[in-house]
Amino acid sequence: MEKTLIIGASSNPERYSYKAAKRLLAHGFEIELIGRCPDVIFDRTIDTEKKDFEDIDTVTLYISEKYQSEYYEYIISLNPRRVIFNPGTENPEFEELLIQRDIHVEEACTLVLLGSGQY
Repeated sequence: MEKTLIIGASSNPERYSYKAAKRLLAHGFEIELIGRCPDVIFDRTIDTEKKDFEDIDTVTLYISEKYQSEYYEYIISLNPRRVIFNPGTENPEFEELLIQRDIHVEEACTLVLLGSGQY
C-alpha cells in the first residue's frame, strides 16, 4: 500500500494531523510522521528530524505556509507523487515549485479525501 508522510504530526487527538494518521492507518496506508515534538502514536514514532524516508507516495501538510520553506528542498528530495495542502496550509510559491518538478499538488483535506474514497 502507498506510504504517506505527515508533516506537522501531533499526539494531540484534537489535531487534524492526528486524525489523519488514525484514518490513514484504518484505510491500510503506511505512514511516516514528522512533528515538532517527539512522541509515539499508533505504535509509530513522530520524528523531529527530516529523515530520508523511502517510497513516499504522498506528503500531506499540516504546517502553515510560514513554516514550510524549511521543508521545500526536503520534500522535493523525497520525490513524492503528490503533496496535499490541507486547509490553512495553501502556499502558491511552494505549489509552483512542486509543479515545476512534476509533483502533483492538491489543495484538499486528507480526511475528506479518505472519507469520499478519493485518496
